[in-house]
Formats: sequence, C-alpha cells, structure tokens
Amino acid sequence: MSHRHTIFFLILLSMFIVLDIYIWLGYRKTVKKKYFKYFKWLIPLSTLFFIVGGLLNYFRNQAGLLNASKPLNILFGISLSFIVIKLMLAAFLFVEDLYRSTVLMKNKLIYPKNKVSLASRRKFVRNISLGAATIPLLGAIYATTKGKYAFHEKNIDLTSPRFPASFNGFKVVMFSDFHAGSFDDFEQVKRGLEIINEAQPDVILFAGDIVNNRSVEVLPYLSLFKNLTSKYGKFAVLGNHDYGDYMEFDSDEEKIENTKILEQFFEDAGFQLLNNENSQITNGTDTLNIIGVENWGTGPFPQHGNIKAASEGINKEDFNILISHDPDHWEYEVRHLPEFYDLTLSGHTHGFQTGVSIPGWKWSLAKYRYKRWLGLYQEDGRYLFVSKGFGFLGFPGRIGMTPEIVIINLYHDSV
Repeated sequence: MSHRHTIFFLILLSMFIVLDIYIWLGYRKTVKKKYFKYFKWLIPLSTLFFIVGGLLNYFRNQAGLLNASKPLNILFGISLSFIVIKLMLAAFLFVEDLYRSTVLMKNKLIYPKNKVSLASRRKFVRNISLGAATIPLLGAIYATTKGKYAFHEKNIDLTSPRFPASFNGFKVVMFSDFHAGSFDDFEQVKRGLEIINEAQPDVILFAGDIVNNRSVEVLPYLSLFKNLTSKYGKFAVLGNHDYGDYMEFDSDEEKIENTKILEQFFEDAGFQLLNNENSQITNGTDTLNIIGVENWGTGPFPQHGNIKAASEGINKEDFNILISHDPDHWEYEVRHLPEFYDLTLSGHTHGFQTGVSIPGWKWSLAKYRYKRWLGLYQEDGRYLFVSKGFGFLGFPGRIGMTPEIVIINLYHDSV
C-alpha cells in the first residue's frame, strides 16, 4: 500500500472510531440492556467488516485478480450499508444534542440560580432512528444480490432533420461502464450482454470503462464480446478507468503493456477502438460518422480526448454520432463547438448506482456532481444521452439505478 493510501486509511479509520464512540455513548442509555449487549458489539464489528472488506478488495485489485468474490462483495456491500446506517444514527443524535443543548442554555438564562442539567435522550428519537436505519440495510441486501444484475432495455426514438431518410429506423445499441473486475457471476453477465444481440442492432457502441484497473480483468469475457453482432460493426472508446491510473504498476513498461492488452482485447473481440478517430457507415446512398474520443473529464479525471483530431476528414454535412465517456465533455466543450455533433453517447456517472429513476422524475447524488448525469438531454438540435451503465464499481450493488442496455432508434424528421 502506498504512503498516500496508508494516510487515507488511517484518517478514515480514525473517523470511524470517533463515529462509533459517539453512537455508543448516544444509545447506551436508551436501548434496553438485554438488547444493548448485542447492539454495542454490532457497532465496532460493522466497521471492522467494512475495513477488512475494503482492504481485501484493494489488494485484490492491486494483484490483478480477474474476478470478484460474491461473498466478499455481499459482505462489503452490507458492511458499507452499516456505515450509512451509523451516519444516519449519528445525524439523529446530533440533531437531538443540538436541541438538548439549546434547552439547557435557555433554562440557564431563564433560571440562573437554579441547578439545571442536560435533558435525557428521548426514547421516541431512538425508535424513529433505529427504524429508519433498517432501510439502507434492506436496500443493500437487495442491491448486492439482485439489483446489480437486474439488466433492462432502455428504448428511445430520436428524430433529426439531419438524419438521412435512407437510414430510417437505424438501431444504435449502446452500453457503458462494464467494469469487468467487479463482477462475481459470469452467467449473469452473459445474460445481460445477450440483450444486445436480441435487439438486432445496426451498430454496437461501447462508451468506456471496460475494466476497473488492470486490462486482464476483461479477458474472461472475450468470448461474450466476440459473440456480439451487428450489421455495421462494433465501436468502442476508453474511459478514465481504462488507462490504469488508479493502481500502482512496477514500471512504466508494465503500464504500457497493460494498455496493449486492452487494445488487443478490443481487436480480438471485433471492436474498432476509436482513440480520437472516426469511422464511416454507408448504405450506398448516405453516410453516418461514428466519432470516438479518448476520455475527457473535469476535476480529477484525465483529458486525453481531442475532438479536433477525432473529427478530421469527416463531411460536416453527414450525421455525426460521438462517443465520449464523460458527459462533462459535452457540457464544457462539445455543445459549444461550431461543428455539429448530432448525438453524443456517454456513461461514467453510473447514476451513483443508488437513486430513483422513474418516468417524470429522477434523483441521485450524481446530480450534485454532474449537470447532465442521466438520460436524454437536448439543446439546439443536439442530443446527449448519459447511460447509468452496465456494471458497478465501489459499492458492489445497484438499487433504483439498475444496469441498462440502451437502444436508440434514429429517424429522419422532415419538419
């Protein structure tokens, strides 16, 4: 473990210890003794499981192991939910402490000669907080066992006056954020990818993050990617995780080899990897441009994408489909360019893997980081679609943000 990671781990551990002590002090007098003897052990044990699970996942990733462990994923996911639970409990306690302290100060001001003390904690606050705490636990159990493999189709019809009528009904099937190193069930992954072939796509587009860290993670799934078929081909771009920047390599040469393995995987699987490049699809009458850029992000994410280089040589009158992993690229560069990129396809956000996505309303913590974080956006005749992705990362589950295969049907609009 690097010095930077060690410091981060120690800071995190210290915060958890303080959190555990605060909760222990807050509930020791409000939970009945016969129950508290179990409750008091559950507090530190949940932290221990989270730390152990996190460390095992870290060292597994550093070792480049190909597949995740189902028991470890479930353990880590549920223990992570206990951290959320403890933050909730601490929030209830903190609000109550503010109220009790305010009452104490008020009584001291009103009755300065009387002896006043801090009011005892109220049992109804305990009952409400403990009841609310069961929600993230039940959610984590579902998310880590069922939700992460609850694949579904997302069907969209789009029209544009720039789209050639000779291609009417052209079917783009797009998926993103595979994150091979997180999966713990090959058959479930196979079932999810089969949705792509069942859609009978005209073209298949992958929008980046095929691995977590090491390229070898995806090798067990080569046969599944090879089996994906479409009329006009398969194209892919790189996401921020595909560069191997989130792990330590023994040498620069090893990191370069990691990239070569990934490039060879796409070639063997029949995908054309578009590293700031473009390719054309023609039906003999009209042409569609498939443009792919390397990752272009904001904040801590790399900016390898070069839209100018990627668009070199294209006919500006043709309909342009851009694949760019991070939706911030569209937000901060693509939509401001004079060149017309008709449809941009992105992923990256995962919808934070936890949230709400129902007709007419969507919410997750992702909205506080990304302006365009999920679904379809339109501005001045240009479309952006942000997928919540196929796989998962970090939290080994999904709830409310189930994995998806996106099917976009394109039509000419003469109006």
